[in-house]
Amino acid sequence: MEIRKQPNGKYKAQIRWFDADGKRHSKSKRFDTKSMATQWVIEMENRKYKDELSVNGDIPFAEYFWKWFETYKEDSVGDRTYRTYVTAYHALKNNMPSILASKMDRKAYRQFIVKYGSNHAKSTISKFNALYHACVKDAIYDGDIKKDFIRATDLVYDKEKTRQIEYLNIDDMQTLSTYIIDHHYYTSRLMILTALLTGARLGEIQGLTWGDISFPFHTITIKRSWNESKRTFKDTKNEASKRIIRANNQLMYVLQQIKPENASSSDQVFVTDQGTVPTSAAVNKSLQRLLKHLKIQKDGFHFHSLRHTHVAFLLANHIDLYIISKRLGHADVTTTSKTYSYLIEEYRIKSDNKIESILDNINNPDAQNNKRESN
Repeated sequence: MEIRKQPNGKYKAQIRWFDADGKRHSKSKRFDTKSMATQWVIEMENRKYKDELSVNGDIPFAEYFWKWFETYKEDSVGDRTYRTYVTAYHALKNNMPSILASKMDRKAYRQFIVKYGSNHAKSTISKFNALYHACVKDAIYDGDIKKDFIRATDLVYDKEKTRQIEYLNIDDMQTLSTYIIDHHYYTSRLMILTALLTGARLGEIQGLTWGDISFPFHTITIKRSWNESKRTFKDTKNEASKRIIRANNQLMYVLQQIKPENASSSDQVFVTDQGTVPTSAAVNKSLQRLLKHLKIQKDGFHFHSLRHTHVAFLLANHIDLYIISKRLGHADVTTTSKTYSYLIEEYRIKSDNKIESILDNINNPDAQNNKRESN
């Protein structure tokens, strides 16, 4: 250890140590008095003795979060998720003081949530909070942060900006699917139809090859995704995302029509005449043109909303939530119920009304007699 008096009268304390790999590190800090510097050195020496010293924890939490993302997440996420991490990082950088990761506490994080959440939607705050929490839990495991300052944090968000899940009603869904089936000569339109009728994610659809399509069994196997920025295949979002989806006759028929005679099992299904896979921007632009042409008014409706529409349709037809969860590739039913809580509540109310009507008929002799006569 070392304590030196500076020309300005303050004291600089420094401590050095070697990590498990034999690499040399040092920490230093300036203090107004020698006693304060000495106290800090003693604390650092105790931490060194307990092997609790860390280099990573001595950077602002925003930078720690980004470094964690680059180390553990960047290679396995898609373009859409990557953009979410970037936005989450900038939210920290622009709205949180430059507090060291090792010095973060519940009060500082709470102040950030209140500040940022006051003008952002619930879905945004919930998502970012989950990302930050995953980072903190890893940091605790790595010894860079001592306590979980995010656990049990009450989220703050702008209710006016919190939108309900957008989805098409059954009539609009039928209008859109029928039009695409009759006018399926654009690759992006076929991708829209596939999402609407399977609930698959965009990256999963982009990554489909002809070997994944079983026409005899009417199934589509999801076993990879697509990184559109690198134009390469990548792994699915998680292991649960690897699944087999049953498809209907109409979708199978349309896919059969576009399959080249000499198609290899490794050839991608959805490619343009130029041999490229339509991007997220391209399919969303195509979707907006279709909705406008068909006079379907839906503000904020985008490609991922087709997945929501698929779920709404299944719920309306009383398909079990567990089956829906498996079809979507969710890790468990809890993920499905949280994501689609609004839709589930909507259909719960409808079911409650139906239950009430059925129970009312128990003590209604006329209704019971009419039912017997109809049988």
